[in-house]
Amino acid sequence: MLKPFATALALLLPGASLAQPVPERVGLVERVLDQHVLPNFADLAEATSQLAMIAAQDCTPDSEDLRTAYARAFDAWVRVSHLRFGPTEVQNRAFALAFWPDPRSKTPKALAQLLADQDVALLAPEEYTELSIAARGFYALEYLLYEPQLQQPAAYACALVQAGSADIARLSAAINTDWASYADQMRRPHADGPYKTNAEATQELFKALLTGLQFTTDMRLGRPLGTFERPRPKRAEARRSQRSQRHIALAVGELEELAALLSRDGSGLQAELMAAFEDTHQAIDVIDSPDLSSVATPFGWLQADIVRLNLYSRITEELMPPLGEELGVPAGFNALDGD
Repeated sequence: MLKPFATALALLLPGASLAQPVPERVGLVERVLDQHVLPNFADLAEATSQLAMIAAQDCTPDSEDLRTAYARAFDAWVRVSHLRFGPTEVQNRAFALAFWPDPRSKTPKALAQLLADQDVALLAPEEYTELSIAARGFYALEYLLYEPQLQQPAAYACALVQAGSADIARLSAAINTDWASYADQMRRPHADGPYKTNAEATQELFKALLTGLQFTTDMRLGRPLGTFERPRPKRAEARRSQRSQRHIALAVGELEELAALLSRDGSGLQAELMAAFEDTHQAIDVIDSPDLSSVATPFGWLQADIVRLNLYSRITEELMPPLGEELGVPAGFNALDGD
């Protein structure tokens, strides 16, 4: 069974310190913030605002305009889903936007209860934010738009779509607003801030890359793959809206961009990273089912597993250790410890 990051983190554990200090990369944090982090969160805020506006006008589940707005907003979330630190984590915002995986099916159960009770008072913004996170966010909205059993009674289901879309927009706007000041703290580390040094800010960005790789490897691919003998296609992310394969492609694209920004321009390592990501994109394109249902067949399973192996063995195991070394990540840093 795969153990993500075993080798990638080996260089980061005690006893693997660098022989020589690595000079800090001038402007590295600013480049990542300005070209990757801030534009993507601004896009999330704009796309979710549009979603809320369109839902307010037409909340019927099969509305083409609504589903298109939902798809664009969900795309924008996937593009920042690896940036799970700072404003994204305040007050469990990320979980409220994206409660998945959901192994106990809490989301459909919570929605079914809301539809049964039809409590209009819960739809008010101040009350809606107190609901279980399982009933909020993009995955709950997917059920309401794509699961017929959770679309009745129609009037209350429609109102839930509107309330849920507005909640997603408020959360996204708050994250985007807070990033303006948080980015300044990353640009100018100081003793009283969340980052004491530029090295700590760089470490945070490298951690986002590592954990993003792990989430896509273990969750977006590992959960539906299961084992060769027992695949689990119904565990695929956003399969009802036929977005499973798309989420993998979007996530890999953003991780590729972050890796390119973190690596030294024109270096051999950057070239290796870009080649590995390009091969991964090609492998994703070969998967012949948008909902990953093809993993139920031996050939389809192998197609998806090639993507997983590219992300795990080639990118994470082989190329993340030298990138960490290039960035001067200190010994003892563990990307998975939540620090």
